[in-house]
Amino acid sequence: MREDFSAAALAAAIEENGAEFLMAMGRAGGGEERDDQLRWTIGGSPIDYHNAVVAAHLDVTDADAAIAASLVSMRAHGVPGSWHLGPGMTPADLGQRLVDHGFDYVGDDIGMAADLDALRPSPLPAGLAIGRVATPEDLAVWVETLGRGFGEGPGEANWVGELYSKLGFENPLWRYYLGRLDGRPVATATLFLGAGVAGVYFVFTVPEARNRGIGAALTLAPLLEARALGYRIGVLGASTMGEPVYRRLGFREYCRIGLFEWREN
Repeated sequence: MREDFSAAALAAAIEENGAEFLMAMGRAGGGEERDDQLRWTIGGSPIDYHNAVVAAHLDVTDADAAIAASLVSMRAHGVPGSWHLGPGMTPADLGQRLVDHGFDYVGDDIGMAADLDALRPSPLPAGLAIGRVATPEDLAVWVETLGRGFGEGPGEANWVGELYSKLGFENPLWRYYLGRLDGRPVATATLFLGAGVAGVYFVFTVPEARNRGIGAALTLAPLLEARALGYRIGVLGASTMGEPVYRRLGFREYCRIGLFEWREN
């Protein structure tokens, strides 16, 4: 387990957990993997975000060829794709080079981290119950809930559900959570234990149940379980909308992960 709370170490932990998360999902989906000066998973998903280059250690003489190689793989698999440009990736002008090769910059994930020992449990919002997804029936409900507005909607949710079926309900690195409000499914979350830290993903609350503290509760519950398992650091990638929620829980920003997407015209 990682225990280095320096700003540089936390930025690296955020980037590496995100990379491990994407590589694990791509592997479950049957994607092609590369892991040398470039690290990618391509071909295992219909979603551009998940056909991803997650690490690059390049210099100015080979960066353009590396970008071109990723495009060759995306075209060969017939999928849209992305580069997740974190602080550890080089060269410094990689973002501009991606744009020059036809990628679109679509924004940043806000890389945040928190000391799990500093988290404080709080009462759940009235009527909310949070449980682990433990059966195919639970997973079907989780998928339907996520599909009500997360990302690319039902298509992405169904793909994630297929992968979770393959990863299983007793996988030591993965836990899936469903929030029910007065018995109705309203929220989701995933805990991924990778790179020595606890990462939270797919935090989503259906629109009609927002602004009640449900998203915060679905973030906190997995992290408290990770703390009980001995993890010291929690990480996540926040949207602009979600960032204030996570900050109130004790998270702080340590990096940005720029997202550059490509699809065949």
